[in-house]
Amino acid sequence: MIERAIALAGLLQAIEQVQLMANQGQAQTDRLATCINSLFIFDAENTESVFGNRHQLKPGLKQLLGQLQGESARDGAMTRIALNMLHLERQYSRNRQAPGQLQNALAAVQPKVTELGPTHPVVLAELGRCYAEIVSPLGPKIMVQGNPVYLAQSQVVAEVRAALLAGLRAAVLWRQLGGSYWDLFLWRGKLADAARELQGLN
Repeated sequence: MIERAIALAGLLQAIEQVQLMANQGQAQTDRLATCINSLFIFDAENTESVFGNRHQLKPGLKQLLGQLQGESARDGAMTRIALNMLHLERQYSRNRQAPGQLQNALAAVQPKVTELGPTHPVVLAELGRCYAEIVSPLGPKIMVQGNPVYLAQSQVVAEVRAALLAGLRAAVLWRQLGGSYWDLFLWRGKLADAARELQGLN
C-alpha cells in the first residue's frame, strides 16, 4: 500500500499545480519540477525514485491525507480531476498507439529538459503540446476551472496540460502497482496510514 500511496501522492501533487496555474497563473516551481521530472524516469529502481524521494512528495502526501480524511478536508475539485485522470489513464493504456507515441515524444523533449530544466516555459510548452496531440483526443476531457484571465493565456494552458501529463504518469504508475477505483473506497484507511508513514507521522 506504500507504493500505491506514493503514486496517488504524485497524482495529487500534479493536480495541485494544475489548480494553482489555473487560479493564480503560476505553479510552485520545486513541486512542479518533481512532477515533470517523473515523466522522464523510464527505468526507475523503485516507486519512490520515480519522484526523486518521499521528501519531494510531501505536498502530494498532504493532499492525499486531506482527500482521505473526511468531507471537511476534501477538495471536491481535486477529487473530480483525479477520478477523471484515472479514467483517462484507462483510455490511454488501452490504446495501442498512444503509449509508444508519447514515449517517443518525451524522448524528443528530454534534451531540452537537460539543457533548460524541467519547468522552463519551452519545456512546458512542448509537454503541453504532447498532451494536446496524443492524450487529450483519447477522452474524457479534463475540465479545469479557474481564473478566466489565466486560462485565456496560451502559455498557462500549455503549462496546465504539462502538469496533467505528469498526473497521467502517476495514474499509469498507480494502475501498474495494482491500484483500482475500489482501493479508494475499500482501502481508504490503509492508504491514509501509508501516507502518514511516508510523512513520518506514524
